[in-house]
Amino acid sequence: MASPFLVPTGELFKHRGVRQRFTQSGRLPGVGLSSSRVTDDDVEVDVTLEAQGPTVTATGTVTGRWTGECRRCLEETGGGLEATLSEVFESEPVEGETYPLGRDHLDLEPAIREALALALPLAPLCDEACAGPDPADHPVTVEPDDDDGAGDEPADPRWAALDQLRFDR
Repeated sequence: MASPFLVPTGELFKHRGVRQRFTQSGRLPGVGLSSSRVTDDDVEVDVTLEAQGPTVTATGTVTGRWTGECRRCLEETGGGLEATLSEVFESEPVEGETYPLGRDHLDLEPAIREALALALPLAPLCDEACAGPDPADHPVTVEPDDDDGAGDEPADPRWAALDQLRFDR
């Protein structure tokens, strides 16, 4: 099955320097990272393509929806996802820097997949105030910082002499 993000480039190279807008929607299964992933809903792409010499630049946005597990309570969470796309396509791509450009088309799908994967949250939260699975049995506590360091035993007795050092300010 052909990618819905396959763009013909014939018109771009006939009129170099002219910008062509490309909008399309389609599904991108299998885009995920950690505990979050792009949903099976359509992903919307809105880019401007421009032929510049032997290369084509694609600049625009990709939007979609994501779902995942909250890192505290493990409940299902999700939201909207928007990624900026600014990529270069050329006939001899440099790995990790540019994407391949075919004789008469370019495929935006690899660039879209990468942009969406990088925009996914690494450790999603359902809500900033999420207290976790059972806050009554497992309360979250934060211990105050002890700035003066008095009364603390040194972690290693070999460093104890350093505790006696005082510097004049």
